Amino acid sequence: MVNKPKTTLYMLMSLDGKISTGAINNRDFDKDLPKIKGVKEGLQQYYDIEKTTDIVSLNTGKVMKKIGVSTSKNPIKDLTSVSFVLIDSKHLNKKGLINLTNNLKKLYIVTTNKNHPAFKLNIDNLEIIYYSKKVNFKNLFSKLNTTYNVKRMTIQSGGTLNSVLIREGLIDRVSIVIAPCLVGGKYTPTMMDGNSLLNIKKIKALRLHKVNKLKNSYLQLIYYVEN
Repeated sequence: MVNKPKTTLYMLMSLDGKISTGAINNRDFDKDLPKIKGVKEGLQQYYDIEKTTDIVSLNTGKVMKKIGVSTSKNPIKDLTSVSFVLIDSKHLNKKGLINLTNNLKKLYIVTTNKNHPAFKLNIDNLEIIYYSKKVNFKNLFSKLNTTYNVKRMTIQSGGTLNSVLIREGLIDRVSIVIAPCLVGGKYTPTMMDGNSLLNIKKIKALRLHKVNKLKNSYLQLIYYVEN
C-alpha cells in the first residue's frame, strides 16, 4: 500500500444517498436543507461534527466556487489552523485563491492546468502540485504524506471523485451523517457517482465501527473500508 495520510470520507447525505437536493448547480444541501421542516432542526449536528474532523481537508475547486469563495461573501473565514487540498483546473480565480490563502494555514492546489491562476501568485502558504495529464491520486496522497507531512486528512468532495478515491483504495474510513429525508432523482448527485462498475472486484466492503443516534432523527454511521 502506498504511503499516505490516514483518510476519512465525511459526508452529509439523505437516506437514499443523495448529497444535493437536485441536479442543477444552484441546488445545494447547505442552502436548501435549512428550509425544510423536519430536516432543518437537526442539521447543525453535521456542522458540529465537521469541526472535529482532521485539520487537513481535501475538496474540489468546483465545490469552493459553488459556496462562493471567489466572492465578497467568501464563507471560509479564520481557519488558520486548517489546510485545504483542492483539486482544481478551471473553477478558482485569483480572488478566490487570495480569499482562501488569507483564511487558511496552507492551501494546496492540485491541477492539470499549466495556466492555472495559482501559478501567477507568490504567496507563502500556497503550494501547487501539478500533473501534466491527469491527477495521479496514489502519487498525490504519497506526496502529501512524505513531502508535506500530512498524516491525517478528511475528504469532503463530490460523488465522482469519491468513487475514484474509494476504488483506488485511498479511503480508510467513512463517516456519514444521514439527514432524515428522501430526495430522489436519477441525475441528482450521490455519495458515489462516476463510472458504473464492470468488475465487481472493485466493490469495497465496509466494516461497521459505530452508530451514533443523533437528535431530530439524524444518524451518524462510521465504517472502516476493507482495502
